[in-house]
Amino acid sequence: MNKRLELVSGEPSRNLPISSHKTQFATFSIFSEALAFLAALIVMSLVSLFLSGAVRADEQDAFLSGFTTDKFADTEKTINTLAVSGLPMAAPILEALAGDRLLFDPESKALLIRKSESQFIAAIDGHIEDAIEADDLKKVRVNNAVRRALDAALGSLTLMSPDPAKRLAAAESAYKSHDPATLDLLQQAIEKENDAKVKRMQLAARAAIQALDPQASDSDRLSAIDLIKARGDQDALGLLSKLAASSEGAMKAAAESGIGSIRATLALWGNVQNIWYGLSLGSVLLLAAIGLAITFGVMGIINMAHGEMVMIGAYTTYVVQDLIRTKIPSLFDYSLLIAVPLAFVVTAIIGMLIERVVIRYLYGRPLETLLATFGLSLVLQQAVRTIFGANNREVGAPSFMAGSFELGGLVITYGRMWIIIFALMVFAILQLVLRATSFGLRMRAVTQNRKMASAMGIDTNRIDALAFALGSGIAGMAGVALSQIDNVSPNLGQSYIIDSFMVVVFGGVGNLWGTLVGALTLGVANKVLEPFIGAVLGKIVMLVFIIMFIQKRPRGLFALKGRAVEA
Repeated sequence: MNKRLELVSGEPSRNLPISSHKTQFATFSIFSEALAFLAALIVMSLVSLFLSGAVRADEQDAFLSGFTTDKFADTEKTINTLAVSGLPMAAPILEALAGDRLLFDPESKALLIRKSESQFIAAIDGHIEDAIEADDLKKVRVNNAVRRALDAALGSLTLMSPDPAKRLAAAESAYKSHDPATLDLLQQAIEKENDAKVKRMQLAARAAIQALDPQASDSDRLSAIDLIKARGDQDALGLLSKLAASSEGAMKAAAESGIGSIRATLALWGNVQNIWYGLSLGSVLLLAAIGLAITFGVMGIINMAHGEMVMIGAYTTYVVQDLIRTKIPSLFDYSLLIAVPLAFVVTAIIGMLIERVVIRYLYGRPLETLLATFGLSLVLQQAVRTIFGANNREVGAPSFMAGSFELGGLVITYGRMWIIIFALMVFAILQLVLRATSFGLRMRAVTQNRKMASAMGIDTNRIDALAFALGSGIAGMAGVALSQIDNVSPNLGQSYIIDSFMVVVFGGVGNLWGTLVGALTLGVANKVLEPFIGAVLGKIVMLVFIIMFIQKRPRGLFALKGRAVEA
């Protein structure tokens, strides 16, 4: 036992026999060799990983260098190689190239991606690169052939993306490029796709490729033509036109039949699109004319300064957005909601001042009223030029009014859609005010018979001032809407004053329902005539029509009833 304990010190006891010394030394020798072997394996593994990483980096640099030769052929070849490389940075590199953000250093041949004006990352690994001089860099150039290769490459990278939006975009790209190289990948994507909308687009992309492929069977190509014809859009028309020009026999006949069908469909949707544009224009005319209908109907005033109330409302929107941009940028999406009541208050106050200072002394004198309000319009225009300058002012659109969506073959912009909704809301609220409030009852009484209303104790002077303020305030709200679709300038109101009078006269003086029908009718008629005879001649035709119409119906479509108005 004592002999065994002496081994703990690590030194052999002098009293141990020679055989015991040999056993200990053999054990330590084996243990040391095992440690050395493990250490060698670890070192070799680390060296192997390092060398393999270096080899991969060299290989990546080798085929990415095609972007730095500034030759279109090399760029196209590199795109195709990158698309199948499996590199993590493949998609960002191709997206940067598509976005004109892929640059290289002509001296070092370093490939960089621009993230912002002053920030660049290395295309090879995504690391941020410091001390980069943007002036020393050169953009990777593209031409039509490179763009086609780029679209196909991006499509192949994103057809299998977990994001349905990216898969849809990839299918649309494949449909437009109809590159045969993506056919196999499309087939795989179609088999795995669960989203119905994405799958329809993928099937259309496959059909576009098969229809133009002379190696495909006739049955597949004819089925593809039917599928393309069913889409009925401009891309389908271009595709079938290309196919008809390069085919013969049954294939050519099928393509031409599809072309005729698509043209008929596009013509139908074109007419629907023009009607939509007409409704949009009509809503703008409604907003501009509804306030004029009130003042003209209640007071019989031809207010030539009404367009300037619209202009002041637009400038109120500009001031609100300018303050929000500089003070509270986070509220920009609410700028129009803030501007609408402010524009109403500002223009209503200005309108009441005009009525109290100028108009009240000119009742019963229509010629003098017309001249006075025309002079006021010039004064207001010059005042705005003095304060804001003669140049157009920028008014931005909130995020909820940006962009568009498609409904069949109809393209609907969110901005126009919200303006139509806003115009109808203003009309409905105004109807509620006129029908359900004491002020509305008194105003309708004054409109129908001023003398009888005065005899019944209604303060007609007060009603006149409030009606003029209401009409001016609604014109100010119209300016908020018009700031989203027209230039905000001192001449903004002049573009709508004549059309507003046409709407009021056509619909019936003082009748809001007539104003609604008149605005929408004139708006749609204008847009339907424009493609055939042009915008200017279309306005002339509408003006002649209204002149002839009021000769037959002097009171408009919906004439007011009452002893005074019928006298």
